[in-house]
Amino acid sequence: MKEFKVGLKDGIPIALGYFAVSFSLGITMVSAGMTATQGAVMSLSNLTSAGEFAGVRVIAAGGTLVELILTQLIINLRYSLMSLSLTQKLDEKVTLWQKLLIAFANTDEIFAVAMNHQKSLTLPYMLGLQSLPIVGWTAGTFLGAVAGGLMPTNVAMAMNVMLYGMFIAIVVPVAKKSRPVLIVACIAIGCSCLFRYVPLLNQVSEGISIIICTVVAAVLGAIFFPVKEENA
Repeated sequence: MKEFKVGLKDGIPIALGYFAVSFSLGITMVSAGMTATQGAVMSLSNLTSAGEFAGVRVIAAGGTLVELILTQLIINLRYSLMSLSLTQKLDEKVTLWQKLLIAFANTDEIFAVAMNHQKSLTLPYMLGLQSLPIVGWTAGTFLGAVAGGLMPTNVAMAMNVMLYGMFIAIVVPVAKKSRPVLIVACIAIGCSCLFRYVPLLNQVSEGISIIICTVVAAVLGAIFFPVKEENA
């Protein structure tokens, strides 16, 4: 129970950020012809900001189911890498089915907080960490859809900035204490800039570019800053 409460506390900032971001998502869903209930169910079953925004755009454009599946596969493929990395820190008592349950809500922000947790990750802690963000993401989508006609669209979309604020709040404190983390983060930023501004590279889809940047930064970090194993 103590681990669950610690997880809940760690998940509060993520939940607040998710609420703000998903509020604008709800407004986007209404403009695409979806109802508030449909939007809430979609967010409850798909905890991915980039994936949902892309999915809503495909739906609004009248895309096929195949297009929707391929879009989600490419954009969300990075989560498989995160889940593989997360398993290395999970408590040995966590079973396969429990790992699958944890993987369902293994988002970017939750992954970052979990990896920075000083102890091994238990099931109660992960459930606590993921519970409030799930509620915040779903509730924000529903309320955003309901209030879609009340708030100017440009104001709602501006709330997306909070998502980047969450990333900064997660990375900066750790980077200030660890030079390797700072360098790896800078490598990832540099790679991302290349895919954003360099001709031809900027034609690569967002999902693929995220995967490439993640792998490059992680591999270089592992090569130049290997973690020394403690002697048994």
